[in-house]
Amino acid sequence: MGLRFATRPSDSAWVDTVWTCTSEQVAEMTSVATACWGLLFWRREDRAYAAVSGPETRTRTAPVPEGATFVGIEFAVGTSPRAVPTPALVDAGAALPDVTRRTFRLDGVRWETPGVDDVEALVDRLVRAGAVVRDPLVAELRRGHRPGVSTRTVERRFRAATGLTQGAVRQIERARRASELLAAGVPVADVVARLGYFDEPHLARALHRYVGRTAGQLRAGAGGALGLDVGQPATS
Repeated sequence: MGLRFATRPSDSAWVDTVWTCTSEQVAEMTSVATACWGLLFWRREDRAYAAVSGPETRTRTAPVPEGATFVGIEFAVGTSPRAVPTPALVDAGAALPDVTRRTFRLDGVRWETPGVDDVEALVDRLVRAGAVVRDPLVAELRRGHRPGVSTRTVERRFRAATGLTQGAVRQIERARRASELLAAGVPVADVVARLGYFDEPHLARALHRYVGRTAGQLRAGAGGALGLDVGQPATS
């Protein structure tokens, strides 16, 4: 038994994914790099908690409270919580204060804690109140458009909004996608070709840095609890 993840996409332009998780007989997990910041809510033994999570540039080992249930919001790249610039959250995060069983406090305002089906309504309220903001230039880039400003300005704005370079975001997102494909049984050579890795050693290095698993472990569902929904429960 370990972590049981479920992830869904969102129809909100402000949200990348929404996920839920339950922890069963697990003390720690391998946390996977992510280009997104997020809001995390969890309950354990009738107590409620909330935190802001930041982009993570590499894999690490993270503690997991046993018997907890989680709801997480991964916000779109280029968005930021107004109270804390996203660059300050890179490889970090912060517990939110004054959390009750039904509410949490963010940006000086108390909000109702969402269930998995209430996330978009909460995000809409956060956006309308200005508690979550975004750089329109980054949103334009993510849609595949080329802004009419210099490359230097683009990179400066992108890093200011996300805390990461465009190259780092691409590498992280590619490694996560590779993990999903490998866990689904796609052959290693096909993953290399499909995602544009130079060769299998190049893929292996990316998985080691960003995911903390080998291709073989991902294909076998081995290696312990993993902080990524790869379509199957994590096993040891």
